[in-house]
Amino acid sequence: MTRAAILTVSDSRSAGEAEDESGDLLASYAESLGLEVSAREAVPDDQEVLEERLRHFSDEAGCAVILTTGGTGFAPRDVTPEATRAVIDREAPGLAEAMRVASREHTDLWMVSRGVAGVRGQTLIVNFPGAPKSIPEAGEGVRRAIPHALRLLGGDSPH
Repeated sequence: MTRAAILTVSDSRSAGEAEDESGDLLASYAESLGLEVSAREAVPDDQEVLEERLRHFSDEAGCAVILTTGGTGFAPRDVTPEATRAVIDREAPGLAEAMRVASREHTDLWMVSRGVAGVRGQTLIVNFPGAPKSIPEAGEGVRRAIPHALRLLGGDSPH
């Protein structure tokens, strides 16, 4: 089974001050794609910490996909896109664009999500928004693409 890591990027959730509803929903989403959630963590809005955890789950834990939630907005401590860009080898802009398009029919604030997606080695990293209601909405935009991308990263032929 394909292994996934779920990272919730939030100062309050990493400190145990709030329930991790977005992480729960993102883990359920990953399982709905047939992924095994082998790791789940809440980390603070700290770029160095997040970069280290992304590298760990990609390089050491060997997860095929890392899904993050949170830290993609305009607040000063929202650094998930910057941390993701710092560790990926190649960006996958279509995934992030598709998630924003899927969110557009549900919120007029869809354009303030700065989430990105990309590849580090053979690991796909995708930034989801932090709002719990946004997880399934954005997820529908990439439901078919994530498994396809993982097959390609695993060496399957595109045709």
